Amino acid sequence: MTPDQVKLVQDSFAKVAPISGKAALIFYDRLFEVAPGVRAMFPDDMTEQRRKLMTTLAVVVNGLSDLPSMLSAASALAKRHVGYGAKAEHYPVVGGALLWTLEKGLGEAWTADVAAAWTAAYGTLSGYMISEAYGRTQVAE
Repeated sequence: MTPDQVKLVQDSFAKVAPISGKAALIFYDRLFEVAPGVRAMFPDDMTEQRRKLMTTLAVVVNGLSDLPSMLSAASALAKRHVGYGAKAEHYPVVGGALLWTLEKGLGEAWTADVAAAWTAAYGTLSGYMISEAYGRTQVAE
């Protein structure tokens, strides 16, 4: 990721943060719509899960400025997700739901450059997490 892409991701996330509860709801609704089979991996009451999602996204987005220091946390997160039943093939689906949510949340602020920056950020992080969790390099788009 370029420094400009990091800034675009961070600036656009700052616009989503005030509606984080709604954004998390939109994200999970979309995820379960496009991948209904993953619903069983989550609790019936999604309140805490939605909060965790937005907290984790905030940590990741803020950590993009110092990617090496964030990668150990990403490694641990990836390994925990294996225990929840996550598979490498889930990462592209999650990425699609995330980008779709951001597009809806940002409206006109979702530009081609912002989309490219988020795609690069998610691809970098998910590729690393897949490698850490499953021992192989794969890019999730």
